[in-house]
Amino acid sequence: MAEGAGGRVFFSNVRRSLEIEDEIRLVSVGIDIGSSTSHLVFSRLVLERLDNRYVVSERKVVYESQILLTPYSDDTTIDARSLGAFIDPQYELAGLDPRVIDTGALILTGVAVRRGNARAIAELFASQAGKFVSVSAGDGLEATLAAFGSGACARSIRESARVMNVDIGGGTSKIAVCEAGEVIELTAVDVGARIVSFDAEGRVQRVEEASRRFAAEVGLALELGRKPAADLLDAMVERMADRLFEVMSRSTLSAEASALVRLEPLRNERRPDAVTFSGGVSEYIYGREDGTFGDLGPSLARAILALTKNWGPRIEPPEEGIRATVIGASQYTIQVSGSTIFVSPQDALPLRNVPVITPDLPLDDDMLDVGKIAGAVQTALRRLDLHEGEQPVALCYRWRKSATFSRLDVFCRGVAAGLTKVLERGLPLVLVGEGDVGGLIGIHCREEARVANPIVSIDGIVLKEFDFIDIGALLEASGAVPVVIKSLVFPGSAAVGRKTAGS
Repeated sequence: MAEGAGGRVFFSNVRRSLEIEDEIRLVSVGIDIGSSTSHLVFSRLVLERLDNRYVVSERKVVYESQILLTPYSDDTTIDARSLGAFIDPQYELAGLDPRVIDTGALILTGVAVRRGNARAIAELFASQAGKFVSVSAGDGLEATLAAFGSGACARSIRESARVMNVDIGGGTSKIAVCEAGEVIELTAVDVGARIVSFDAEGRVQRVEEASRRFAAEVGLALELGRKPAADLLDAMVERMADRLFEVMSRSTLSAEASALVRLEPLRNERRPDAVTFSGGVSEYIYGREDGTFGDLGPSLARAILALTKNWGPRIEPPEEGIRATVIGASQYTIQVSGSTIFVSPQDALPLRNVPVITPDLPLDDDMLDVGKIAGAVQTALRRLDLHEGEQPVALCYRWRKSATFSRLDVFCRGVAAGLTKVLERGLPLVLVGEGDVGGLIGIHCREEARVANPIVSIDGIVLKEFDFIDIGALLEASGAVPVVIKSLVFPGSAAVGRKTAGS
């Protein structure tokens, strides 16, 4: 982003004035690299002006790549060279030059997130790094992405229903419960189609720890290079489906099922009205795939489908199956902050690709509580797998009621406590409000709460979860800052209201 003549703001890569254009057209790519599969989606986006923001009005998929079984050089190291040999030709197959890509999202899940893998994968996209939002999706975020990408959240609004989405992948299954367009519960389970894989002759080729646990339960010996007993393998798959269904449906879990749960288990206070499935195994559940890929996908699909049919909730098709967590692109929007802001020191800006959290802050109370505010912040961080404090985050809040000294003091101290791990690493405190108290809050954080870190406290900006923001340097003429908002764009059919192209 750069400031041009007359104070206009431009996209750095397309050199367009956002002040005068009512429509922006962008080319985007979404790339999903996971433990089991990797794939790409190319889209064309049309953005239309809404007040001082741009919103996606049309999203058309122009090319979906084949699904690649993620290549490995050993058990945990992704073969970046083979991955690159798959990705590079996809641009040509899509009829697009990499140089015309305006924006995109790179989603890393499972073992792809590990430090060595992430570094090698990042090098594949180094020339386009400035255009991409890169997201390392842990269990919580992956479950949430799948819930939105599959359309489960949108369905919960359209049908005023409680909708459960079960995303069954190669290594894990992610479960999210949606109501009124929000994910209200989520968890993840060590059940997946590729926890054991086979060669063309049916011999065991790769074994994950979770598969050894299931195999031991049914008396099956999984030995590399040998064919397992077919009846015992079937029994193992049935046991996997039983455990997954137990986590989906019960409020109290057996010790065996509890040992497989990677997050807090679901409360399961009442049964969902509808269930959707996404992830690779969903392609078999809905009859969209009949090939085999040397794993447990077809048999696991049959087993979990049979259990769910007898449960009671209706089974609905998702808007997206295996591609549910592929993000079509990043949506660029532009806003300009209010002028009542606080930035110290000024060289704390610019900031790029900062993820947004929107904690459920108890700001309606007359007497605020430090512990409640800190807890709400930490819950939001965990929801997006940002709780280790390894990168700065932008905390978005909507101030309510009066801005007395005592209320400001509790708010600032609570936020600082919730962001302890971020601040301990020396990262900036980034606060974004929708009202006009950004300056007051920033000054209070510095002078009263004694936050020593760089502080960027701005206001007049509307954000939501799944946004990433760039904050530019101060505009001398107004004392405000330009903010570019990059929102993850889910399939058009996942939106409620206006139907978009390609949905």
